[in-house]
Amino acid sequence: MEFLYETHMHTSPVSACAESSPARQVRAYKDRGYTGIIVTDHFVNGNSSCPYHLTWQKKMEYFVSGYVKAKKEGDRCGLDVFFGWEFSIGGSDFLTYGLSPDFLLAHPDMDMLGIEKYSALVRGNGGFISQAHPYRKAFWIKRQHPTEPHLLDAIEVYNASMPADVNDKAYGFAVMHDLPIQAGSDSHSAHLHFSSGVILDKKAANVFDIIEAIKTRSARLITPDNKSK
Repeated sequence: MEFLYETHMHTSPVSACAESSPARQVRAYKDRGYTGIIVTDHFVNGNSSCPYHLTWQKKMEYFVSGYVKAKKEGDRCGLDVFFGWEFSIGGSDFLTYGLSPDFLLAHPDMDMLGIEKYSALVRGNGGFISQAHPYRKAFWIKRQHPTEPHLLDAIEVYNASMPADVNDKAYGFAVMHDLPIQAGSDSHSAHLHFSSGVILDKKAANVFDIIEAIKTRSARLITPDNKSK
């Protein structure tokens, strides 16, 4: 038996670029046969619709609202929903799992951190960081290649929203530096031609089980070559 998990997806309106509501996203993944998803909305230093003038507490309440709504719908329809986020530094994006909304509340202005301090903060508190689409090209990205490998726990080598050359370069980097790998859809809409993520051999009790599977390289990647969902 296999269990499918999305590791990279967004909800509207928290992620300014997303098109589908949390509930719609949850139902779409349930219909595709997924066991669970990690909601990774853009953090407030990325493509977020969070109003800038709010206090840190209000910003965090707004930010986690996508996850809260997704979790409610997941509980209703039988899809596991886990919490994460996509942190941006100079246009580069870092998927972050294993920490709670309370962690965010306790670290005001963490959106201003550079990658060295951010990595130390997250990993020092038991969290996990994977760089998303590290070779993505866009005018707003200051550094269009991966960060230093010792600052990462894994790297996204297949992103269903990226062209093949971007993914191929990420895979080559992971192999060169012996980094654990993962895949994700980078879904912004419930209407996907192909949805990605990772496959586990047993059901995850929590997000740490997904993290452990990635770190120990027992998670299989959902790619067009091995799974068409």
